[in-house]
Order: sequence, then structure tokens, then C-alpha cells
Amino acid sequence: MIEPIAFHKTLEGKSNAHLITFNDGKDYVVKFFQPGFEKTLPNEWVSYCLARYLGLPVPFARLVEIPQEFSSKVPGLAGTHHTQYQFASLYVPDCFDGHQVSNVPHIINHKSLAGVILLDYWLYNRDRTRKNIVLCEETQGNFHLWIIDHAEVFDSYNWLESDLESLPEEVLKSATHQFMAQFIENDQSFTDYLELIQTIPILLIEEIVTLIPDDWMVSKEEKKAIVSTLVTRRKKILPELKGKFFKKVYQPLHEKND
Repeated sequence: MIEPIAFHKTLEGKSNAHLITFNDGKDYVVKFFQPGFEKTLPNEWVSYCLARYLGLPVPFARLVEIPQEFSSKVPGLAGTHHTQYQFASLYVPDCFDGHQVSNVPHIINHKSLAGVILLDYWLYNRDRTRKNIVLCEETQGNFHLWIIDHAEVFDSYNWLESDLESLPEEVLKSATHQFMAQFIENDQSFTDYLELIQTIPILLIEEIVTLIPDDWMVSKEEKKAIVSTLVTRRKKILPELKGKFFKKVYQPLHEKND
């Protein structure tokens, strides 16, 4: 397992994220477990694994061990509850968040954007803001879009088991979803991604959830509830949400552009 060698800075936001270099020569955004935000790391782990399976543009991530001696030198972490594993995602350099780029003529990986939107609806990610996408200009006017920060899927960074049973079934108010939708050229991609989501093996979903570290304080009952919620929403709720999004967001955008 890789080891941390240098702390650089604490990043903006409430997710307790820090930029750290590891001995593989790469920089990672590391999120530490913190009281009051107990479900941040489980949320990140589940979201990442599902996004990777779907082939969505999420930076490579892994579980890492941060020695207590190292974390004690990180601002804000000294004396806090320390778990064995933290969540680390590869830092994407020389790029900007959605607020920092005013003109985006073209998104290179536009074919994956319908999958991003459906993932957000499947997991009920109400925090897909311009700050939670990263835009990298590969050639002039041509950007690659990455998705980051899934701390608030399942509607919260400190959800309870009972909350999963009543996740909202509504169109999310997301200007970022609208931004992405304008680059989706073929509405068939929504149907294709829905089918892919619905055919993820349940055993794989169970394995992803089982691998949540024990000291992240997710009970066996909560893990079962995550799996049940994912399976129920993808079959019964996601198709309806896809239709609502298409009718209320995607279709009006493209009719306007036509």
C-alpha cells in the first residue's frame, strides 16, 4: 500500500479534504473520517466504485492508510478520531472547476454525461454543483470533464438507515446537470446507461458495500439498507426520474437550441 510523504494544503469545503503526495510520486485528495460527517467516506467509496463500473469520468481512487504520526501534523486533524483507512482520489492538476471556466464550446467526453446524470439520480446526489466538476482544456475550446466529491449522495453526509427508505423522487435543481445536458447529443444514451445500471450484478453491489471498512461506522443493517436502496431505486424509481429529467430539463434545452 502506498504511503504519504508530504502534506501540501487543506482544500476548500466541509469534507475534510487534504492534498497529500504519496511515495508513488502522485498527489491525492485525501478525505479523513470526521465526527458529524460519518457517512462521507462510505458515500465516496460506493459512488466511486459504481462510477468506475459504469465507465464514468471519475478520478482513480483507493483506500489508504495514514499513520497517526503523519496525520497529527495535518492542520485540523491532531487529536481527532483516527480510522485505519481514509479515502484518496487522484488529484487532477492544471484544471478548473465549473465556476472558473466561463466558455466551454465542447466537452470531449460528452458521451458519458448521461451516465453522470443518471448516477446522481440513482444515488440521489443533491450536490452536483459547478464546484463538483473539473474541466481540463486538452486543446483550445475542447474540455475533458471529471466528476468529484460524492460526500453527499443518499441526500446527506450523515444519513441514518431510516433516511435511505425515503429518499426523494424528484427532479434535482442542478444548474450543472443543465450544463451537462446541453452537450448530450443523443438521448438514447440515457436509455443505454439506464440499462447498464440495471444490469450491474447484485453480488457486485453487495461486495462494494461489504468492503466499506469496519471503522467507518457503517453497521451491518445500514450496509444492507444501502444495497436494498440501490436495487430498489434502479428498478422502480430511476426509470421514472429519467423520464422526468428528459421532459423537464433535457427536452426543453434542446428544443431551445434547435
